[in-house]
Amino acid sequence: MKTGKYIEIEDQFGAHNYHPLDIVVRKAEGVWVEDVDGKRYIDFLAAYSAVNQGHCHPRLLKALRAQAARVTLTSRAFRNDQLPHFCREICELTGFPRVLPMNSGAEAVETALKAARKWGEKVKGVPAGQGEIIACADNFHGRTITIVSFSTDEQYRDGFGPFTPGFKIIPYGDADALAAAINERTVAFLVEPIQGESGIVVPPAGFLARARRLCSQHNVLLICDEIQSGLGRTGKLFAYEWENVRPDGVIVGKALSGGFYPVSAFLSSDEVMSVFHPGDHGSTFGGNPLGMAVAREAMRVLVEEKLVERSAELGPWFMEKLAAIKSPSIVKVRGKGLWVGLVLDRKARPYCEALMQEGLLCKETHDTVIRFAPPLCITRKDLNLALRRVAKVFKKLDG
Repeated sequence: MKTGKYIEIEDQFGAHNYHPLDIVVRKAEGVWVEDVDGKRYIDFLAAYSAVNQGHCHPRLLKALRAQAARVTLTSRAFRNDQLPHFCREICELTGFPRVLPMNSGAEAVETALKAARKWGEKVKGVPAGQGEIIACADNFHGRTITIVSFSTDEQYRDGFGPFTPGFKIIPYGDADALAAAINERTVAFLVEPIQGESGIVVPPAGFLARARRLCSQHNVLLICDEIQSGLGRTGKLFAYEWENVRPDGVIVGKALSGGFYPVSAFLSSDEVMSVFHPGDHGSTFGGNPLGMAVAREAMRVLVEEKLVERSAELGPWFMEKLAAIKSPSIVKVRGKGLWVGLVLDRKARPYCEALMQEGLLCKETHDTVIRFAPPLCITRKDLNLALRRVAKVFKKLDG
């Protein structure tokens, strides 16, 4: 079938809860994808940073096949031989003492929220049902009812009430507002060290460091959502490392399995994780042997192929080249590592559609921002090719 027919079938039978670019991908490798008509594209979205290791990485494919031939699922009613290794390896990699594996990023966020609330009652001593969690305006932590309860994007909330109480919102990057919002009932501050869906927004220097001091001063958990920003995307293993802070908990997902299988996790201290007892929380698929085998190899690939270092090296160079493009529509270039927001003074969608026609895949976010986030295995040669295509499109559309 041709592209148009696939789109027709999907539009007829699928829910219309996405507005994708009209490309139908049939295969991918590394930073390249191919559509059903045989045209090749450079992927500059990396499945929202889920394929930091590159599409169909051969080591991950080998791990998936080998484990799938042995055992895929036991549930947590029984133990399996991959979960213990995963727990040890991710804790050694990140420096956190304990991990609770889940599947989707939203599930890991929910896990962190439940941990923070229960810690607030059982350890900090907040009266039952009165714990408050502070989040930031323009956040994106997922799409469950509880998570959209503290979203400030009206589309994410429209029609989904009533909402979960117990959340307080402050402006992103405003440490004074955080200080003012904390009270004796505050149990946690949940924050993206860099906001992704909001348009790759980097907070003012010192914001996260001061947030750490405020949380420590008031016995509040600092929890960083690194589902998109973590695992090498910003040129550090985690984006919070840019301010030399140590959160009390971190949420990871997406690239944790290199795009092969949904794996996420909440990592935290012995004290926080001790609030969970058998039956308190869980997941049939969380910690399954297939996911754990893939995640173990995905972490090894990040380290052994030095993908974090590659993001740190190529990211600033790529941003400098983007900033040099002469265009009246470009307002600014912002980001960290290979996670870049190109801010326009107009709608970004037409530029993304034009870039697709030139063989470069990216996506608009918050209407006026083009997000560039290629797989971290990308080469300088491919980045140069992408830059030429970007310059060509801006010259064409600005003319």
